[in-house]
Amino acid sequence: MKSVKKEVKIALVAILGIVLLYFGMQFLKGLTLVGSGNKYYAVFSDVSGLSASSPVYANGYKVGVVEAIDYDYSQPDHIVAVVGLDKELRLTRGTRAEISSDLLGNVKLELKFGENPSDILSVGDTISGGMQQGAMGKAAEMVPQIQQMLPKLDSILASVNALLADPTIAKSLHNVENITASLTNTSQQLNALTASLNREMPQMMQKANGVLTNTEGLTQQLNQVDVAATMQKVDATLANVQQLTNALNSKEGTLGLLMRDPSLYTHLSNTMRDADSLVIDLKRHPKRYVHFSVFGKKDK
Repeated sequence: MKSVKKEVKIALVAILGIVLLYFGMQFLKGLTLVGSGNKYYAVFSDVSGLSASSPVYANGYKVGVVEAIDYDYSQPDHIVAVVGLDKELRLTRGTRAEISSDLLGNVKLELKFGENPSDILSVGDTISGGMQQGAMGKAAEMVPQIQQMLPKLDSILASVNALLADPTIAKSLHNVENITASLTNTSQQLNALTASLNREMPQMMQKANGVLTNTEGLTQQLNQVDVAATMQKVDATLANVQQLTNALNSKEGTLGLLMRDPSLYTHLSNTMRDADSLVIDLKRHPKRYVHFSVFGKKDK
């Protein structure tokens, strides 16, 4: 009897170990130990990376697990994933299941709820599925474009290398260094000039103040000038000039007659010509006009 009891105990322990192993594996897979919750079916055309026990998230919160994946060999683009969700979760019509993966390769199922919260799906309904365009998907889409750009990049790099190998570039850089040195020297000279101006500025300001003072004095003197009296004198002078002009233009008076009488001009010209002839003859024959003798004898 004792040996029978030992065998029974061993059998019970073995059965208990198998049960614990099964539930432990289910727990490690992420499946619930007591019940599977509400089941829904998601249809995919591609389930790359998705497997049973993959977690299901809604708005970043884990709400269930993928219990199984059924592959229909007659319809390769019609793959059904059995999804077990929490019993309290309700799916709205238009909900979509998207497969996503992170940089470490962990695959999960994301639920994207429909827009109408009042239209609730029944347990066991089917929802559509697809792949989420994450960072890796976008990077994969960019690969063909990058491949097309590689030949252009190679040609650009070759052109850059040829440009850098050109000796004129080195000369240009050397010229840039010389220009930089010249600019530095010019800056130093400007700084010295600025310092000199700063030192001489007080004296220049004093001279400018003196000029302004003289200008103010001149302005005061101009303000003190009796402009009205001056203008009266100017008007009187202009009146006298006008009278003189009128007298010259009239036929009365000596100056007017001299300016307007042509016969008087002719007589004066003749008189001047005769006087000139007389003077010339006097110089040539002075004895004709002057009679002088020591003995009282007259020369003929």
